[in-house]
Amino acid sequence: MMSKALTLPAPAKLNLFLHITGRRPDGYHELQTLFQILDYGDELSFQTRPDPTIELTPEFPGLPPESNLVVRAARMLQQETDCRLGANIHLEKRLPMGGGIGGGSSDAATTLLALNHLWGLGLSLDELAAIGVRLGADVPVFVRGHTAWAEGIGEQLTPVELTSYWYLVVAPDCQISTKEIFSNEVLTRDTPKITIAPALEGQLKQLRNDCQPIVSEHYPKVKDALGWLSQYGKARLTGTGACIFASFTNEEECRYVFSLLPANFKGFVAQGVNRSPVHELLSRQTRAELQ
Repeated sequence: MMSKALTLPAPAKLNLFLHITGRRPDGYHELQTLFQILDYGDELSFQTRPDPTIELTPEFPGLPPESNLVVRAARMLQQETDCRLGANIHLEKRLPMGGGIGGGSSDAATTLLALNHLWGLGLSLDELAAIGVRLGADVPVFVRGHTAWAEGIGEQLTPVELTSYWYLVVAPDCQISTKEIFSNEVLTRDTPKITIAPALEGQLKQLRNDCQPIVSEHYPKVKDALGWLSQYGKARLTGTGACIFASFTNEEECRYVFSLLPANFKGFVAQGVNRSPVHELLSRQTRAELQ
């Protein structure tokens, strides 16, 4: 069999707001959020191999390959489809780990989409999303590849079309455990549910991230970053952090504020997109192969 190769992005996401509306008997939290996909993220390169070996490079300190969501996604796809093929995968990591911008989940989703294509499995997005949710609640939004309103544990998705704002994302030098934040007894878990319309009618700035007060209290670097960015716009935590963001109507203003970023913070500028760049590239690849 001739080896096939493919390189795809794994875009970041932002939670434009995050309301925790309840807690299920199994311990998972019910939530409402608006996932905004960005045009910036990690990049993964795949090369098929005729044996079932999954090899990921480079090694990530403190994260064994068996625990990496990329390897877990590839192996789960093999198991679900009885696929005997494997892959060499190279991950160029640009997104901070533990940042609340979906780096690991997006990597897993891109792996599912890429290997479904390269291995010729023919699984639908619904089938891939069903596999993805077992890897993490945020994986399905990246599999489906569209900015979306989310409910349930984050897997009940309604695609939406949002204005393509520019975002300055600031990454304080700390990693935050989602489990730690969600298990904090002070966390508000009874925010009243809202309908999708108010969130899309210019009221986003009145909505909030229920995790932000707890994260700010326990992580001084996040609190400092929020204080700095708040000088230039509505600063907000994404997910359970540690990254924070503010939106701007144009790229020039966004990049100007980025140029003022203090040396003790890292960050990046990105534009919000309604359709994931992964799906754009996969569609282009499929058309090219059919010609």
